[in-house]
Amino acid sequence: MQHSLHWKLLFAYQRKADLISEKTGELAKWAVIPTLVLGVGNVILRYTGQIIGVRLTNNGLIEAQWYLYSLIFLFGFAYVLKNQINVRVDFWFAHQPKKKRALIDFIGHHVGLLPFAILGLWLSIPQVVTSWQLNEQSPDPSGLPRAPIKTMIPVAFALLLMQTAAELVKLWAIVRDHPEDIEYGEVEAPLRLE
Repeated sequence: MQHSLHWKLLFAYQRKADLISEKTGELAKWAVIPTLVLGVGNVILRYTGQIIGVRLTNNGLIEAQWYLYSLIFLFGFAYVLKNQINVRVDFWFAHQPKKKRALIDFIGHHVGLLPFAILGLWLSIPQVVTSWQLNEQSPDPSGLPRAPIKTMIPVAFALLLMQTAAELVKLWAIVRDHPEDIEYGEVEAPLRLE
């Protein structure tokens, strides 16, 4: 009975983590629109300004564009992992049974992904703290503050770490033949090359 409770708690965590990753993935998707609008606007203002001989754009607008562009990737990491839409070039892996693929991913997540997420979190937090303490600003005139965008780096690594743990729950359940309905390896991902 305690074993069953253990799995129920793990699956509850996994479902909550999946939900959060889906929500942050939605944020990443929606960030594309203002990024494109700002990018096109910057180009139009720059070339119009060159034609009329007046500078119409500024560094704040340019930096806002790359901040938004960064957010697309930072908020997308956990979503990509959850939905298995990372690029994977491996012809051997694709033809393995589901349980064997789960075991390979389980080991790979422990060896590569988990340490990467922890290291990224550990290394980025002191940088963010320093940036906030110094009230770090852009070195460019009319640029934006750096601390808010730098804060998103450990947030992204925390989300990736959270989703990695959720994926490990799914993978271990498959390896252990747990009866819970796990969606893993069933997703037809357009970016997957196998």
